[in-house]
Amino acid sequence: MQTQYVSPAWLTNGHAQTIIPAKLLKIPAVLYRRERWTSPDNDFIDLDFVDADLNPSAPLVVLFHGLEGNSDSHYARALMAEVKRKAWAGVVVHFRGCSGELNQAPRFYHSGDSAEINWVLRRLHQLAAGRTMFACGVSLGGNALLRWLGEQQQQANFIQAACAVSAPLDLAQGGAVLGRGFNKIYTSVFLRTLKPKCLKKLEQFPGLFDRTKMLAAKNLYEFDNVVTAPLHGYQSTEDYWDRASAKHILGDITLPTLVLNAQNDPFLPGQFLPRNASKKVTLDYPLHGGHVGFAGAGFPSNNAWLPKRVLHFFEQNN
Repeated sequence: MQTQYVSPAWLTNGHAQTIIPAKLLKIPAVLYRRERWTSPDNDFIDLDFVDADLNPSAPLVVLFHGLEGNSDSHYARALMAEVKRKAWAGVVVHFRGCSGELNQAPRFYHSGDSAEINWVLRRLHQLAAGRTMFACGVSLGGNALLRWLGEQQQQANFIQAACAVSAPLDLAQGGAVLGRGFNKIYTSVFLRTLKPKCLKKLEQFPGLFDRTKMLAAKNLYEFDNVVTAPLHGYQSTEDYWDRASAKHILGDITLPTLVLNAQNDPFLPGQFLPRNASKKVTLDYPLHGGHVGFAGAGFPSNNAWLPKRVLHFFEQNN
């Protein structure tokens, strides 16, 4: 396949490359099988599986979604449809509270949630019955996956290869960009679902955080300062964005890993992309693609290039 991304001639703007693939392009339907797991802290997560019925030894592709994503997100369906077409197996792991039902613990999920990824991947490995395993993370899920890879180093070697797509590698720069200009529209979309979840969480745990300040949050900086950072062991937004950023740990990764970020990604423009990583990490920074966009050629185009690129990288490192 063509591994270097080239945008369609009619689709070159970073915002258009972000919004059109998410909202307007044709995406395959995927039939999932859901499992619910009890977490070590007596909460739960939901996992949506794509089974390889005719191939019990088929590779397993594990996907961690982005902020407020789920198994129905355009990139999840596109990847899992390609997984099914190849007669592989796949699973979309829902971060807590993202599967359609609010989780039960006094926490949500965050960009540095490597401990959660560690538990999930190791349990999947136990259940995989010798299958080759690959892991992919998108946006927030990509950053958290990279954190896990760098922290675990050689202990992550039960995964054959990994890929992070449009990960916010520098959370501070990405957060600042999302608080300005047209990018505020993306922030408003996130807050539109995050705030109702927070109100329900306060019903479970009254006083868990400041309700008034949470509702008044106009951007991710303010929201993370009130909710995300204190709930997950960080002192402030600055502490969270610094310590959770994957850019600090790219040099520690020992597994073949693809980091795919468009330079015109409105969530993290090219000037903020890290340029140094371990020899096992492939930094692929095409000029175009938007945020988890990478629309295919033709008109009205499709979402075929991205899943093919991810699975091609996995096949090369199988």
